[in-house]
Amino acid sequence: MAAWSMTHRICLTLALMACLPVAYAQSPAQRPPGLPDLEVVADHGGESTRRYFAPIAGAGVSGSEGYSPQIGVTQRRTQPFSEADMLPVVSERLSTGTVARRELQLPGGFTPIFLIGDDDLSRQWLAQRGDILREMNAVGLVVQVSDESSLQALRAEAAGLELRPVSGDGLAERLGLQHYPVLISANGIEQ
Repeated sequence: MAAWSMTHRICLTLALMACLPVAYAQSPAQRPPGLPDLEVVADHGGESTRRYFAPIAGAGVSGSEGYSPQIGVTQRRTQPFSEADMLPVVSERLSTGTVARRELQLPGGFTPIFLIGDDDLSRQWLAQRGDILREMNAVGLVVQVSDESSLQALRAEAAGLELRPVSGDGLAERLGLQHYPVLISANGIEQ
């Protein structure tokens, strides 16, 4: 049998790819064996995703060209997002508690970071370690805070330190953290 040309291979690949949606549209009992179940990551009820891609430069999607909002879709935001729009911050993988010291070998030049929340333990830790954190030029990640006034109160207590509201779940997973307050430097994790 003669070798298949590149065109034949491409056509076969496209034909097989076209069959996958049909295979997945079937109920799990009717689906061909070997196909794993799909996991729904998000369901926005048929809402257009154009508004998510329009701000991305070079994505080939303009802000209004060919866009027709569906019923129930909110209007586009005309004001820039502010820090208050990121609140509340909830880190589901982290809670206050004791952290055992661990060695790390992060690259030189790593900016030390610390994780705190809007709670008494974090405030006490910040008061005790504040001078050390300022000397290190550490950046604080506020991983649990409910509103802007609570964040501003933390900033007042951490005068001279940069505090940013951000979920700590990704960092907690990567570093095996369960608790805060904690300092993460190039040399290790410590409380």
